[in-house]
Amino acid sequence: MINKTKIIIKKNASKPFSMIGFTIKDYVKGVGHAAQLTGETFWYIFKGQINIKNTILQMVEVGYRSFPIIALTSFFTGMVLALQVGSATSGLFNEPVYIGMITGFALVKELGPVLTAIVVIGRVGAAITAEIGTMKVTEQIDALYTLGTNPVKYLAVPRFAACILMLPLLTAIANIIGIYGGLVVTTMTWNVPSTIYMGDILDVMDVTTFWHGFIKSFFFAAILVIVACHKGFKCSGGAEGVGKATTSSVMVSMILILISDYFLTDLLVSLKIS
Repeated sequence: MINKTKIIIKKNASKPFSMIGFTIKDYVKGVGHAAQLTGETFWYIFKGQINIKNTILQMVEVGYRSFPIIALTSFFTGMVLALQVGSATSGLFNEPVYIGMITGFALVKELGPVLTAIVVIGRVGAAITAEIGTMKVTEQIDALYTLGTNPVKYLAVPRFAACILMLPLLTAIANIIGIYGGLVVTTMTWNVPSTIYMGDILDVMDVTTFWHGFIKSFFFAAILVIVACHKGFKCSGGAEGVGKATTSSVMVSMILILISDYFLTDLLVSLKIS
């Protein structure tokens, strides 16, 4: 009886270590699969094996159909920034100043690329994971293998190419719309002439400032599409598994983008691209 009790205690004591071990193992396997997926995707792209029709369809999905929500988000972000900056500077200098400069810098260097990426994650990244995950649990991925079609080439490559091409473009458009939103508030709420607002932006911003946020958007696009495809290909467990994979895809993508934003900013500043 005493020996049985000792065995049970030993089994229960080893469970936390087993859980930690399995968690680390799953994490390493996931990173390995994502790295393999990235390598295969770049291999097919460099070889020129891209399905043009599927890529164009994905570009429409990522770019054209995401534009309304991107425009709405960036416009009101610019308005809020101008309102907050005008309020803060009015308290410091007794009049609203530097609204254009601060709003422009905040949008072009940080908020534009980050918010655009997060919106695209919620709309496109989740859809990619759900679509590929559904194909996986319904054995359509296995059917592609049976027909001699590589799923990475057929599914991941067009989505990767579309995100890489469209997210920087959406970011540039979001910057312009956000700056215009700030202009509306600056002229209507703070009674600052539009020439002063735009002059503040053009006097202090140059091409390197634009490239700072534009370069980030390429990395954000790669992160969101690789995570979305990886979660889709590794999905299991039926409809419930698809839901969990989609939620995990969105969460992981957002976390990685926010973390990478810091390191990319540090790198670009050190390279004097700021």
